[in-house]
Amino acid sequence: MTATARDALTVEYIAGLAPVIPVVVIDDLDDAVPLARALVRGGLPAIEVTLRTQPALAAIERIAAEVEGAVVGAGTITTTGQIADALAAGARFLVSPGATPTLLDGLQDSGVPFLPGTATPSDLVALIERGITHAKLFPAEVVGGVKALKAFSGPFPQLRFCPTGGINAANAPDYLALPNVACVGGSWMVSRDLERVENAAREALGLK
Repeated sequence: MTATARDALTVEYIAGLAPVIPVVVIDDLDDAVPLARALVRGGLPAIEVTLRTQPALAAIERIAAEVEGAVVGAGTITTTGQIADALAAGARFLVSPGATPTLLDGLQDSGVPFLPGTATPSDLVALIERGITHAKLFPAEVVGGVKALKAFSGPFPQLRFCPTGGINAANAPDYLALPNVACVGGSWMVSRDLERVENAAREALGLK
């Protein structure tokens, strides 16, 4: 993908593709393309592949090349080196579990949309200082969940969130009902049963 094509995407676009961004851990590279195709068929095209396993970068590369309609991103970004590796593999957006000044520099220089991980008011102030408008709340259920997001809406009205961590089909609607939540991240629809994946993805579309 050319830099121009990457630059055409925005974080608003990624967050608006569907109510849920599936968070995918690939242990077997052969699972990557069939799983991504099932998610896209079910209506969840933005797919976060976490960099927690050895096949992750190769999985991103295959999904980017072979799955029509998929917008594949890289998650669990914790170093600037991973940013470069993810972009080389074809990632079209980036997600981190937290953020330091160095990592934020790298994310802002990447040329692709990104969701930096946050958990505290100080994290959010650091993003506002940089003009960043969208963030990942992680681990959402542990750091206050819906109550935390309601509290953040007062002092931080300009921020929109993608809560991730402990989100499931039962509690996702509570998050998605909040005006400062653009989408949620979750893995409850991911399994080796591709028919089940597709059906769960379709159900996730109706959560908002």
